Order: sequence, then C-alpha cells, then structure tokens
Amino acid sequence: MRFLRWVAALGLATVCSAADVDTLILPCAACHGQDGASGIAPDYPNLAGQNERYLFEQLLMIKSGERPAPLMAGQLNHLSEEDLAAMAAYYAALPAQVGRSTPETVDAGMHIYRGGVMAKGVAACTACHSPTGAGNAPAGFPMLSGQRFDYVVAQLIAYREGQRRTDEAHGAMMRQVAARLTDTEIRAVANYVQGLH
Repeated sequence: MRFLRWVAALGLATVCSAADVDTLILPCAACHGQDGASGIAPDYPNLAGQNERYLFEQLLMIKSGERPAPLMAGQLNHLSEEDLAAMAAYYAALPAQVGRSTPETVDAGMHIYRGGVMAKGVAACTACHSPTGAGNAPAGFPMLSGQRFDYVVAQLIAYREGQRRTDEAHGAMMRQVAARLTDTEIRAVANYVQGLH
C-alpha cells in the first residue's frame, strides 16, 4: 500500500518547482544540513543520497506517529504526501556522504556486515543493504553507506528493544536481527558502515 502511495505521490511531486522544494526543505537544514549531511549532531541521519522510496515511507511514518521521532514532532503535520514525496526526491538526488571508520572495530564490523553471525542466526547485512551499503531502492531498504555512527547505533538498539517497529512490512526483520546483536557488535557494524562506500 505504501508503495502505491509513493508512486502516486511521486507523480504529483514532479510538478513541484525547485523553489517549492527549497521552501519545503528549509526547516530540515537546521538538523540535517543544507546538503543533507547531518553535521550538527552525530545522532541525526544523513539524508543525502538516501533511497527515495525509503525516505518517503519514513516521512509518512513519522508524520502519522507510526515511527516515533520526538525531535521531529509537528514538523511534518502541515505537509501533504506530495510535499513529502518532493522532499524525498530532493534528498535522494543529492550526492551521498562518505564517512570514515575507525580502525579498532572495522574488521569485526565488516565480518558481521558481509557474513552475519552464523552461530546466532544473524543474516549478513549485505542481503538487504548491498555489499556497498547502497541499499535496495525498489524494495525500500535504506542506504547505509556513510551513515552516522551514533545514528546507526541508536536505530539498531531501538529495533532490538522494540522501540522502532518500522519493519512491519518486512516481517519484523530488523528487530529479529538486532535482537541477536550485542552492544559491541552493534557498535562494530555502525563503525563499518560509516566508512562503507
């Protein structure tokens, strides 16, 4: 259903002018940066280059309250689905950010990302997010490449603790994976994807 809403909203969003989109994203820049690179706080996500369908779906969930995001409370209330689609298209078209991993846990993170943790039944992240971290745009799986370390840690912990439930359409896949990861493993994966490109 969300996919059909995205396709319909995308068609209507194409009539938005650049000036309209600039007005829509102006408030977003305060936290997510002018270029979609969150430089203000390490726990805000980078939006630049993120998969358009994923962004649109997350904006819908945040607006409806399905995805709790206290810092964004009320920010999207006055926006239509077409506005949200235009914003998603805008950020998806920006060049993605490339971060830097620290050497201490990059190997451990790489092993989990590329091979999973067989002993605990944790699938490799590459299955949905691709070997390069580009995600799977048609499926609506997010790009992880270059995403902020603190943000990835917070999201994986939120999935593990059942506080984030935005994976319903995919059989609670992220909650099942995160439930089997320790804090150390989560931090290793987050460090790895921050520098992945």
